[in-house]
Amino acid sequence: IVVLASLFLIACSTKPSRYKLEQDVEPDGQFDVSGVPSVTPKWEALSRQGNQSPYEVLGKTYQVLDSDTVYEEEGLASWYGLKFHGELTSNGEVYDMYTFSAAHKTLPLPSYVRVTNLENGRKLMVRVNDRGPFHSDRIIDLSYAAAIKLGYKDKGTARVRLERIMSAAPGGQPVRQNDSKKPSIADRLAPYVQVAAFSSYDLAEAMRRRAEGVLPGVRVFLADAETQKGLIYRVRVGPFESDDDAQLALKKLKASGIGKPQIITRSIKAPDA
Repeated sequence: IVVLASLFLIACSTKPSRYKLEQDVEPDGQFDVSGVPSVTPKWEALSRQGNQSPYEVLGKTYQVLDSDTVYEEEGLASWYGLKFHGELTSNGEVYDMYTFSAAHKTLPLPSYVRVTNLENGRKLMVRVNDRGPFHSDRIIDLSYAAAIKLGYKDKGTARVRLERIMSAAPGGQPVRQNDSKKPSIADRLAPYVQVAAFSSYDLAEAMRRRAEGVLPGVRVFLADAETQKGLIYRVRVGPFESDDDAQLALKKLKASGIGKPQIITRSIKAPDA
């Protein structure tokens, strides 16, 4: 990743799902994971976002597991890093690739999972706060730091065993997802176009105005996020009612040479919520 002056662009997925990646990127230099705080399982209430069930991505429907479901699985783990560092996770937190976290398709958010790298025997506890990976052959996406700790960052993937670790709710009674308080915010996934991301507000606002000129009548806005490198400003367009509408906007922006537009998806409050 090359940073020029105060400008840097963060690539996003070109597919509707932000996890449909051919290759992720890592920051420059070496990162020492010895100082990363370990994850200790504890009881947490379900997140207000990210637990809608069923949900659909790329034409496939997923059912979120109940809160008291015992879960163990073996399969392929991948990792995700700088492309999504500072982005909102599915449960509304900010993704920090320098912590031990993970994305999973069906575990309740948040959940705690012990991951064992079956290729070298290393074990690590992670906190699941995101959705993905939506590759048919991957069962979990670990953070950049977790992939380093488990020894497969350079390889990209590893065969792992996942074991969900659950803690009793206050009072010692397990809480089932179907009996717990449901999220009060009804979310739906919608496509957006991300034009570019900047560390400078002025540069971001200038590009926002340019994009607005190409797409009159369409909402163009700045979405800021705090990262370890400081505040960044993402120029985004949407939400769109359909993927076709998002693709049309994408083509117009590309034809005008504005930024490096990519289609992403985000949760938004449903109109009938």
